[in-house]
Amino acid sequence: MSEILIGLGILAAVFVGINIGGSSTGVAFGPSVGSKLVSKHGAAALMTVFALIGGWTLGRKVIETMGGQIVPASQFSLTASVLILFFIGLSLLISNLSGVPASTSMTAVGSIAGLGIATGTLRWEVMGKILSWWLVAPAVAFLVGGLIGRYLYVHLDRKFSIDQSDGKLLELSLSKRPIRLGEGTSIKELFSSTLVLSIACYMAFSAGASNVANAVAPLIGSPAANMNVETGVIIAIGAMSVGGFTIARKTLDTVGEGITDMPLLAALIVSTVSASIITVLSLMGIPASLAISATMCITGLGWGRASRTVKVKDAVKGEKPKMKTAALKADEGKKIGEESKSDIPDKKLFDPDTISQVVTMWILTPIIAAVCSYGVFTFTAVF
Repeated sequence: MSEILIGLGILAAVFVGINIGGSSTGVAFGPSVGSKLVSKHGAAALMTVFALIGGWTLGRKVIETMGGQIVPASQFSLTASVLILFFIGLSLLISNLSGVPASTSMTAVGSIAGLGIATGTLRWEVMGKILSWWLVAPAVAFLVGGLIGRYLYVHLDRKFSIDQSDGKLLELSLSKRPIRLGEGTSIKELFSSTLVLSIACYMAFSAGASNVANAVAPLIGSPAANMNVETGVIIAIGAMSVGGFTIARKTLDTVGEGITDMPLLAALIVSTVSASIITVLSLMGIPASLAISATMCITGLGWGRASRTVKVKDAVKGEKPKMKTAALKADEGKKIGEESKSDIPDKKLFDPDTISQVVTMWILTPIIAAVCSYGVFTFTAVF
């Protein structure tokens, strides 16, 4: 019987990992694929390598938190581990059907918290620490994005705007110079393209560090499963790789085509800020959502850019910026307060209604997971 449960647990972990790989690959490498810097297969391969590095290093700390600090490891029986992974997989299914990506980390923590409340073993101090960082991280992402959008973006856009030539970035030959710039490619374009791809790999690293635990922490925490961290990381990354090579193709198309709504420079800023936040939290052992941090950074960046139409002293008097939540483009580089709403392009960077729907789903999915987990484990404890 235990062998069957272990098998079911591994299958559930693989299912969760495949879905994580599909969504994370799209988020990390969508800009690179959309700008034709790397193919979809190349993106999946890079995602596998850098997610493995992140999971093998910083991911251990997050596994330790989720596999034995939120609730004691003794509570992770094989049945409990399988049920928790089932709740995580169910939330992914619900979010995919609704078209809104769920926070796997938050849902996983919610499922484990439900087990802890039902059994009276939840360590509230650990849970409180995690919840506090769930509030702080999006706020920091919004604040950093807002400051960059208001004070720095127009200058960065003027100096470091990224334009692409139509030809190949690099060309290979058998001459004395086997590698040379493609026709029309400038040194600036080569540097910018390398930077885009490097930051994508950095996002893959942070995704691996944060998300490996979501797939295998319950099994690693279960004494009955007898699974070490190294085996768990390999299973999780293997499943994420399958997701990257299969279902990520659609998300790569979506993010890649959607990049026209966000200049490549803005995508680089959002990627760097959100990945850095998640890397720091992973180093602390805090499971957190890369997607939420990225979304709040996008929101802050757009708000900050639009707020340049109003000076701080005028805002204190009650004057509000003409919010178009719009494209981040600096045509003339006017000073704060000198821009009018006509200087803010009409193309939307984000839709407030969509943001509201996404945030609502991100709040609801861990709550639903926690309630379902509490109900099931309370019921099983009674009978």
